[in-house]
Amino acid sequence: MFFPHHPTRLLPLALLLASLTAQAQTTPTQPAPPPPPPAGQVLFESHGTPPPTPDDDAPLEPQAIPPGQTPTGPVLTDEQRSSLLFTAYDLDARIAPATGHLTMRARVTLRNITSQPLSRVALQISSTLHWESATLITPTGASPLTVTQHVIDTDADHTGKSSEAVLDLPAPLAPGATLTLDTLYSGNLSADTSRLERLGASVSQALTTDWDAIGSVQLTGSSSSSSADTSITPALTVALRGFGNVLWYPVASPQLFLGDGAKLFQAIGQQRLAERAATIHLHLAIEYRGIPPVAAYFCSRRQPLTAHPDDPAATPGTGSGIATADFSARPIGFRQPSLFVVQQPETSIAPLPEVFSSSLPSQPGNPSDSEPPSPPETTSQPGASSSSTASSSAKVGDDQGPAMLSVATTDTASLAPLTSSAERVAPLLQTWFGPKPLGPLTILDNPGDPFEDDALLVAPINKLASTTSTAALAHSLTHSWIYTGQPWFDEGLAQFAALLWVEQDQGRPAAILQLNNLMQPLNIAEISFDTQQEADAPTAPTGEPLVSATDELYYRRKSAAVWWMLRSIAGDKPLQQALTEWRDQPSPSDDPTIQAIAFEKLLEKTSGKDLGWFFSDWILRDRGLPDLSIVDVQPRLMAAGKGHDSGWLVSVTVRNEGAPAVDVPLNILSGAFTTNTRIHIPGFSNATTRVIVNAPPTEVILNDGSTPEIRAATHTREVVLQPTTANP
Repeated sequence: MFFPHHPTRLLPLALLLASLTAQAQTTPTQPAPPPPPPAGQVLFESHGTPPPTPDDDAPLEPQAIPPGQTPTGPVLTDEQRSSLLFTAYDLDARIAPATGHLTMRARVTLRNITSQPLSRVALQISSTLHWESATLITPTGASPLTVTQHVIDTDADHTGKSSEAVLDLPAPLAPGATLTLDTLYSGNLSADTSRLERLGASVSQALTTDWDAIGSVQLTGSSSSSSADTSITPALTVALRGFGNVLWYPVASPQLFLGDGAKLFQAIGQQRLAERAATIHLHLAIEYRGIPPVAAYFCSRRQPLTAHPDDPAATPGTGSGIATADFSARPIGFRQPSLFVVQQPETSIAPLPEVFSSSLPSQPGNPSDSEPPSPPETTSQPGASSSSTASSSAKVGDDQGPAMLSVATTDTASLAPLTSSAERVAPLLQTWFGPKPLGPLTILDNPGDPFEDDALLVAPINKLASTTSTAALAHSLTHSWIYTGQPWFDEGLAQFAALLWVEQDQGRPAAILQLNNLMQPLNIAEISFDTQQEADAPTAPTGEPLVSATDELYYRRKSAAVWWMLRSIAGDKPLQQALTEWRDQPSPSDDPTIQAIAFEKLLEKTSGKDLGWFFSDWILRDRGLPDLSIVDVQPRLMAAGKGHDSGWLVSVTVRNEGAPAVDVPLNILSGAFTTNTRIHIPGFSNATTRVIVNAPPTEVILNDGSTPEIRAATHTREVVLQPTTANP
């Protein structure tokens, strides 16, 4: 099964496609001298007094440390490197895809989050970039700072190293205080396999994962049945993810390594949560020769690129120039900043199976900064402002509904099967989330492991178009149907929708098996308690409540299980109604706890059930996982009486050694019949239920795998019948 590559996971997840066989050798391009900027256009903004810069014709190259040598420069601790929080990014980027070159002026606002004054600060970028200057911006003016830089080892970048600048401040930065720095750096960014090769991966394996680059990326490999290489024509000329993949913007991070447990992934999630309210602005300038690029996607937002030819009189497609776009300042949200540049127009495909007269609105979250363009050439992209009402009338025909997909690819042969898959999934999503999506899912064709950011999916379209990848498409399309800005809600529902498709396509046992596979890593990671008193103690570990989770094990995998359990407890229809109403109403608050409680009340209204216990133990708090067992089964023959035939009364007592309360299925087999019921078991407690069956009971089954547990998620007890007397 093919699933999107999550932004915080560098190596393929267990549910990702095992291999991508269509790979091609990276082909370097010959450097071409950059054209001069067109006269009269402001293409690279200045933030006040610019710091001194080197000659553009002689860019400085990174000073790499020879193998085996210890990096020189100031010695810093992890605590010192982690002492800053970015509260604002203002980025001016000039990119030359033909040479892979980036020149960046980054103005950043930093806060001291420690309890001690800071006399110096440290920032990191990719090791193939070189710091050129840094200036401290104050209300009274600009003060150039001395930049001491060196290369350090870290797997936060695909090269396995970063260029670190250590800046001595003219006055210590007090705890809680902020400062603004204007920095300039430049260099080349190409796909790099260094860190994964160090762990034993082959070049082709590493390139499939670490494909970030300026310039076209092609993968090379051979299948088991043929040694012929297959070239994949890329649709992107710039593909940069962010912290954990490639440091194309400044960060402040300790040294992190893939071989050091889950520390790298934990740091990525923690940074995403800490900086979700930080604002980010990007002014982008792309050098081009021939046909200018069409659009850029930044933090999943789309902007068309405006071409400024060097010679306006030149024949279209033969000249050179600069293409620009400006992304206004907005909160980053729960993500690492990413940038993708599309060379050719996107194609709108996959109309909804039902005609809608209204236009297709952009998803509340991050609509385009500009007026929505007309499809099929361009589409608006959902993202981070819940108050937006911008719309796009993406139609694929006069008598068809709005397009579900906007695809940038040169692989036109995959469009038809991809459309077919989307049309098969659409009725399921309409049933659960509403009659139409909030905006199209944008798919950017790229021959590496998939990457997903809200309703933007970067993935190999030929793999996604396969019928075996329909569950992955259901996952990604869910992001275009519903958006809350809360990872546990959005990512959990997307994974839940994939499970619903597996259930519909392959049956419930296959979906339960898939759910159990998802939960296996969580069984190890979850916290545990021995007693209720320990769980409720002030010093008890807090784990990762879903409302504040930073690890995808929780906000994607555990959350998917939570939605599956809510479905079982509340019922399909009430949950469908609650989700449909929730996505169309204004958010009650940006606070995830307040949002969760508000949804709880809505679901209680539609289902008529008390769900406070469930939200308390499974969403608002992390109380680990339940640990269930069957303690006792007592069958008793009941004689026929007034109004009922003879039968058996089966008393079942179960035990929960875990902290969270659960409501699980209980099945009693009797002859050819199965009697289904549910039993509620508080944490660290016993619970008993009595069930009447018509035939002698033979087996009791507690939990069917739909509720995650510490150990086995299904418990069986054979029923042994003893001689008994009828009930008087």
